[in-house]
Amino acid sequence: MAKVTGGELVAKVLKAAGVETIFTLCGGHVAAIYDGCVTENIRIIDTRHEQAAGHAADAWARLTRNIGVAVVTAGPGVTDAVTAVANAFQAGSPLLLIGGAAPSELMGRGALQEMEQVDLLRPITKWSVHVADTRRIPEIMTRAIREALNGRPGPVFIEMPFDVLGNWVDEEDCPIPANFRTSAETWGDPHAIAEALRLIRSAQKPMLMGGTSIYWDDAPDRLAGLATLLNLPVYLNGMGRGCLPADHASFLQLSRSKALRESDVVIIAGTPIDFRLGYGQRINPNAKIIQIEVDGALIGRNRGAEVGIIGSSRAVLEQLQLSLAGDSLDFSPWLQELRDDEDTREARLIPHLNSDQTPIHHYRFAKAVDDWAAQNPDAILIGDGGDIVAACARVIRLARPGQWLDPGPLGCLGVGLPFALAAQALYPDKRVVVINGDGSFGLNGFELDTAARFNLPIISIIGNDAGWGQIRTPQIAMFGLDRAVATALAPSRYDLMAPMFEGYGECVTDPNEIGAALQRALDSGRPGIVNVMLDPAALLQMSESASYIM
Repeated sequence: MAKVTGGELVAKVLKAAGVETIFTLCGGHVAAIYDGCVTENIRIIDTRHEQAAGHAADAWARLTRNIGVAVVTAGPGVTDAVTAVANAFQAGSPLLLIGGAAPSELMGRGALQEMEQVDLLRPITKWSVHVADTRRIPEIMTRAIREALNGRPGPVFIEMPFDVLGNWVDEEDCPIPANFRTSAETWGDPHAIAEALRLIRSAQKPMLMGGTSIYWDDAPDRLAGLATLLNLPVYLNGMGRGCLPADHASFLQLSRSKALRESDVVIIAGTPIDFRLGYGQRINPNAKIIQIEVDGALIGRNRGAEVGIIGSSRAVLEQLQLSLAGDSLDFSPWLQELRDDEDTREARLIPHLNSDQTPIHHYRFAKAVDDWAAQNPDAILIGDGGDIVAACARVIRLARPGQWLDPGPLGCLGVGLPFALAAQALYPDKRVVVINGDGSFGLNGFELDTAARFNLPIISIIGNDAGWGQIRTPQIAMFGLDRAVATALAPSRYDLMAPMFEGYGECVTDPNEIGAALQRALDSGRPGIVNVMLDPAALLQMSESASYIM
């Protein structure tokens, strides 16, 4: 009768669930899991901070549409990962966090790194649970995976004490459940679909706002089909970015405010009506809302929906497309009106996009990255910052789903290098570039060490305007330069960090050298930093911060 440890059971369940890599920072409480992963040939990438391990697992989940796994030690290991869990919770990402704990017999007696972890994680997870019996590890883990992936995805937390992981048990007493989750889609209620069709057929100026579930539900083809059929204006946010390529006739991004103000029917697919949509107040008060969500609790939040459809974005968009295929609806005039508005807005940016000023303008930085990305359509771009990422998001043209990652609605800085670790580990043949602000780079910049140790040639291109620009710019506008406090940084030479890890570093002061410097960094085959010196006053001179004109 074969014997296995709790740590080996953990690894066996992960292997059965298709997990190839875990992210961690070492701790004695969870060492048995490492041993199990070695046996099961699961790669272990150890980071320099547990927050980074959590963020990397989050990115792995997003890119694979499966769970991403972070393993951390008890106490401070778990608390360090809390920010990553909170970010995954808001973004709807199925992160599985496994936290160590004191031996069961010592709980409540003041053991090393002992604290209440399950209750701490409960408000920001779909399920938070303690494992008290080694034999129940497969049962509890498979339930956790099911919870993480079911409906709207989200993080889960499992606390495993040192002894539960180290105990030996008979393998036949704890079989790993098979077929423990379904891949079946949820289709929209026919009555709700019929009412949505009625509204679309009566519309003069409809639009579609697509979000993260377009990506998670693998619905880009259905989105493109419906948009092409109707010449329907489409805007995207979250993981929805890239789900309609930038060269598609229906894709728009600069004219969203006009579309929301004037549309008479707004189809909202898989994105919450939160601050990004002005809590519904930016939408024409007379517009009819069709809201598609897999989680019915999100339908009607902040703004009532005339039609709420619970279902997979892929399934519901297919239902709408098939039902409208025989119609002669064509919203080309409205689409052209928005395209004209888009062109007008883009024309206002052109002087900044082509500016040769030094220090460099944020939008000139964005154009250089866009030019490079156009030549490298398989690259993965990660946005980690405030103003610099907002500027880039308005300019960079995405070609495919999963090409762009950012923190999501929590607005969590510091995800860049950890996300890049996961992306490069998953796709070793792709180029992975982090668009960093100088502020955000400082949060997890030392993960360049992790990249070097695991031969992951990620590049951080830093827009360095020597400050927390997203806060500083409106702060100056509201209170004046002499009262702008706590938002200044030094114009530091972050590129000089790279040689510490045998990486490539370059400082750029000429706007015409940005793309070439980025390519030189990538050609080095090592992790690197391209530190681009920006004008701290550039966005202030445009009257508002880039993040405030999205």
